[in-house]
Amino acid sequence: MSELFYLNKYLKKYKWHLLLGFIFIVFSNYFGVYMPKIIDDAADELSNFFSIADENNAKLWKVGLNLVGLYMLFSLLKGIFLFCTRQTIIVMSRHIEYDLKSEIFLKYQQLNLSFYKQNRTGDLMNRISEDVSKVRMYLGPAIMYTINVFVLFIMVVSFMIHKNAELTFYVLLPLPILSLIIYRVSAIINKKSEYTQRKQSSITSFVQEAFSGIRVLKAYNRSKYFSNQYDIETENYKKASLSLALTNALFLPSIVLLIGLSTIMTIYLGGLKSINQELDYGDIVQFIFYINMLTWPFASVGWVSSLVQRAAASQKRINEFLLKEEKVINEGKSSIKNISSLVFKNVQFNYSNKGDFLINDLNFTLKSGESLGIFGATGSGKSTLANLICRLYEISKGEYLINNHNINDVELNSFRNLIGYVPQDVFLFSDTITNNIAFGLDDGDFTDQEVKDAAVNAGIYDEISKFKDGLNTKIGERGVTLSGGQKQRIAIARALIRKPQLLILDDSLSAIDTETSSKIQSMLTQNNPNQMTVHISHRVSQVSHCKHILVIDNGAIIQRGNHKELTNTKGFYQTIFNKQQLEKINSD
Repeated sequence: MSELFYLNKYLKKYKWHLLLGFIFIVFSNYFGVYMPKIIDDAADELSNFFSIADENNAKLWKVGLNLVGLYMLFSLLKGIFLFCTRQTIIVMSRHIEYDLKSEIFLKYQQLNLSFYKQNRTGDLMNRISEDVSKVRMYLGPAIMYTINVFVLFIMVVSFMIHKNAELTFYVLLPLPILSLIIYRVSAIINKKSEYTQRKQSSITSFVQEAFSGIRVLKAYNRSKYFSNQYDIETENYKKASLSLALTNALFLPSIVLLIGLSTIMTIYLGGLKSINQELDYGDIVQFIFYINMLTWPFASVGWVSSLVQRAAASQKRINEFLLKEEKVINEGKSSIKNISSLVFKNVQFNYSNKGDFLINDLNFTLKSGESLGIFGATGSGKSTLANLICRLYEISKGEYLINNHNINDVELNSFRNLIGYVPQDVFLFSDTITNNIAFGLDDGDFTDQEVKDAAVNAGIYDEISKFKDGLNTKIGERGVTLSGGQKQRIAIARALIRKPQLLILDDSLSAIDTETSSKIQSMLTQNNPNQMTVHISHRVSQVSHCKHILVIDNGAIIQRGNHKELTNTKGFYQTIFNKQQLEKINSD
């Protein structure tokens, strides 16, 4: 239950729903518990009828109709308050479900990139859908039935003790055994519930991964292999679910059996007391009604216990993310409207703050209107540097200054609004080309002409205009209907429409031919002369025009200068330049 304590803030938020639900449960159960008293009176009247003369038939009919009418009235009132109960507590659970999903989604967006490298997308989806649904069952039905059992038990036992305390004692004797069974089995249900949820997450992750990589799957003819793997995943989930179902299946009959023993004891002991004239027939009938009235609530204890244990297992999985500290925290107070300088001083970085640094002692300065080339082999730390510039990660050591202000003092949203970032792994949404280009802007922040201009500047408009719906063409998930070069240029257009003061291109021209790439680079320089530009690539042609070039290897700067200086100096840059020039000549 400790994991579920996190939800107390929501119960406090909707305390009036919970309080009204409790009041409605009290009234509903009061009318329900009083109904056996009416049956008792009817049984007494019927008993008296057989011992009196026939001339009292009319009187009996009158009393009988009154009791029937009263019984129907109480049944109606019980139903009304039961409806009100569900309209408060169950509605409360739906509100909390909405709030919890919103909180989780917001938390997902706040966590940094390393979080997504460590967790599978399918598992994240399962936690915000299936796990939250399990938690809602605790917040709604479980709480409602728990309160109902508590209130009903107090009322029923009070009525029973008032009628005959000794018989009540014997009738309720099996309940301690019932409590022990519930306690023991709940722990088993909790473990099996948590295991079942993990297996369900595994299936979701597997399916999501298979569908995302469907082209590779088909190209390598691995459909049969993935089908077999899917069968294994679902078989594991089935076994876990059946094991949990077996535990629940044994739980409910055990409770019903113990309640049945109470009914047998009521009839036997009540009969003895009736013979001794301590109780009348109506009292025995009333006791039987009370025992049966407790049957479903106590039987539901097993079901409720299962709901609570499943919810606890799910909330534990949810809390793993909700209680995770954000590594990039926006606590800066200085809101900026322009970027005049960007400085790295002895910057170091690693993902776990342990072991070797992936970025080591980086020093450079970039001013308004300047371009910086980051050149290096695959795995040298270029993309990590781009993420640090955007503050998608926190630096481990050193200083990162924007306009001579420490990056931690700068309000993060105002800073990122001035950035246009085209990552190495381009991501497009299943939406129109217009909406993909204008992503990140509100409807009133751009015009159709600006979208067109951005597409023209990115060298993609001529190809888009050939599509049937032009810029309104809807592309598939992750841009599956487009080529790699088209996706890259739409991503560049997305960055350009923002008119960024800092443009970062992380190997974003790799799928574009050299001629088109040169046109785009030339356009970037002409359109916004005050713009800072960071070009990241392993191709010399992509960084050769930059004013400053940093050559990185294993996260450290091994060379710096402009293209002319670096090609005239022996080193990594010159070696790669000569090799790529030779490859170009051979390809021509």
